[in-house]
Amino acid sequence: MRFAPDAEEALRFAVELCNTVPSASRSGEDELGTPELLVALLHANQYSGRIDGDEEELRQVHETRDLLRRAWTLPRDEAVGEVNAMLADAHASPYLMRHDGFDWHLHATSLDAPLAERIRVEIALALVDVIRSNETDRLRSCAADDCDGLLLDLSRNGSKRFCSVRCGNRMNMIAFRARHDG
Repeated sequence: MRFAPDAEEALRFAVELCNTVPSASRSGEDELGTPELLVALLHANQYSGRIDGDEEELRQVHETRDLLRRAWTLPRDEAVGEVNAMLADAHASPYLMRHDGFDWHLHATSLDAPLAERIRVEIALALVDVIRSNETDRLRSCAADDCDGLLLDLSRNGSKRFCSVRCGNRMNMIAFRARHDG
């Protein structure tokens, strides 16, 4: 399944953002624990627009991260309510824009809007595509017993089960040992 390029980019960013929580991160710590870590994540993802880089912005992004983690695995009809609320709260008004070397893509807030609001709206717009395509099963949690990571399954057959190769390898090793020890 393929979505519009800007939707896929927003969904990938959502996974990366949401997997910074301690229960999903590689380090086991909050990988978004400081404003500097947030700014680094934004720059690594070529995020444009207003970035304040302060504690209040970080707090708002943490709230957004929690909201997105909750919305990610909701059944389709329940996800609609969350997505509509994110768009309504921001008074989103979609428009096409070209900037920073990116071709035409959808925005629905100004580049001066608070960062957390822009993140919520961009990801909500991507979730609109997912919901309209009836592909919410492509958004799920990692199948590893000890991981709370989220994943976006863009594979042809929809068979992705783990948020990372690390989780997949770990679970495969556990299954291998169980088969050969038992």
